[in-house]
Amino acid sequence: MNLSRARTALLGVSLSLLAVVALLALLVVPADRYQGDAQRLLYVHVGTAWTAYVCFALVAVGSIAYLVRRRMLWDRIAGAAASVGVGMAGLTLVLGSLWAKPTWGTFWTWDPRLVSTAALLLIYLGYLGVRDLSEDATVNARRSAVFGVLALVIVPVVHFSTVWWRTLHQPPGVLRPGGPQETMPTEMVLLLLLATFSLTLLAVALVWERVARQTAVLDVERGPVESVTRVSVGTPGARDDEGGTQ
Repeated sequence: MNLSRARTALLGVSLSLLAVVALLALLVVPADRYQGDAQRLLYVHVGTAWTAYVCFALVAVGSIAYLVRRRMLWDRIAGAAASVGVGMAGLTLVLGSLWAKPTWGTFWTWDPRLVSTAALLLIYLGYLGVRDLSEDATVNARRSAVFGVLALVIVPVVHFSTVWWRTLHQPPGVLRPGGPQETMPTEMVLLLLLATFSLTLLAVALVWERVARQTAVLDVERGPVESVTRVSVGTPGARDDEGGTQ
């Protein structure tokens, strides 16, 4: 199986699992005793939040790797992860607002969890903006790499905001010290984990696809001769045309 088919297969598996999650959430797993049907949104809401965390952690990893290796591949990975993470964070806020209306009586309140999540979204939108400030791709990569490492600080602030401050938002039910809440039914925990796993697979597929497309575009711009030469004549320790060592 070539890489293109592997990416397509991964995307298909993740979407199929999400379809299963939707069916189970709507037709099989019962509604919450207190929150009613609105609670069904949380299976995706929690999963998108977790996936955003993973994407932003990958931004930091890619940024550190770029600063160390100076290879543009790592910059592309960080940029792709940021784009997917921003989408997941935005979806988290939208789903959270839809859940909050019947539960809290309002779409928005100046709650520490909501405010910190909005700040996280704005910070990584700023990161994406930094990536296009200069006409020099290397300058953009260096600046965004530093930004990407520092920005990760906001992630634990968001996650632990319900623990550190008085907040309307419920505390973590699964990813918390001591494990999942004992009062949460097993079928809900399992469906929540399946939804989170499915969304994580989807994010991996999207990041992989984005990096592959960007790499393909760059290869076309370089031309076949330059691309073949870059691979065939490289020697250990030599700097490639991306500004890094091979």
